[in-house]
Amino acid sequence: QPKGTKPSELGEIPEDWDVKAMGVLGYTFGGLSGKNKSHFGHGRGRYVPLTNVMANTVIDEEHLEKVDINEPQNEVRKNDLLFNGSSETPEEVCFSSLVISEIKNLYLNSFCFGFRAKSQSDYIPLYLAYWFRSNVGRSAVSIMAQGSTRYNISKGQFLRLSVVLPSIEEQTAIATILSDMDNEIQTLKQRLAKTRQVKQGMMQELLTGRTRLPF
Repeated sequence: QPKGTKPSELGEIPEDWDVKAMGVLGYTFGGLSGKNKSHFGHGRGRYVPLTNVMANTVIDEEHLEKVDINEPQNEVRKNDLLFNGSSETPEEVCFSSLVISEIKNLYLNSFCFGFRAKSQSDYIPLYLAYWFRSNVGRSAVSIMAQGSTRYNISKGQFLRLSVVLPSIEEQTAIATILSDMDNEIQTLKQRLAKTRQVKQGMMQELLTGRTRLPF
């Protein structure tokens, strides 16, 4: 167990944890370019919409859109982290979403950018996806976000951004616990939706007199 803490640019952290710039860990790549409305809704390619990146720690593979690809574009790969580069508020810039499957002909919408590791040994992608959605991650990003009507973070700024990294083993443990909690939340949401559906049906039965209660 860690015995103490140390100061860092991101506040007090355990003394055996590290702080590294994103540019040390990997590099960025852009989303789709040179496209207009006529290219979307059909084609051999699929892309990750902005809403998918914003809403999910792990990309929802059921909500990918079609795009026509006839020229070189940056493909999204397994373990890439996807980020939105701008938002209406500084608190919503750079939400992170992880791609956990290898999906052929997958691309990224033009409002987002991707991040890919230089080495697989430095970080656990799911850990970073959660870190960027945590209070400390949101605070670090919002400080760098610039704008007035819309807030933006450039790829250069992003690569200078520092993140907190425990050991690979501890990153794995943290990501596993948070992922398990997300799965539990999803199960509860599904149960809630089913219960609401049952209630709606029961209301229909009772309030129309189709089903009578003893009284």
